[in-house]
Amino acid sequence: MGWPGILVLGVAIGLAGWWLHPLRRASRTRCWLALVAGVLGASVARMAGNVTGLFHDGELLEWPVCTAVALIVVAVTVGLGSRRAVRR
Repeated sequence: MGWPGILVLGVAIGLAGWWLHPLRRASRTRCWLALVAGVLGASVARMAGNVTGLFHDGELLEWPVCTAVALIVVAVTVGLGSRRAVRR
């Protein structure tokens, strides 16, 4: 997939995750923060998969693992942002 693919995947997951999250309206989390969280999640998943030997560059398992981790990171980021907004 390479790093450009990871960047595009992270941005797409960050934008979609922020837009589709049910607590987005109650959240103070901005779109750019969700994009950064998506890119970081996908990058960390790729590096962790390579280090642990789960997959190597270009293997088919790399896409779903990076997508799932990026989506989880974006969901947690937006969810925590909405939790802070409700408490204030």
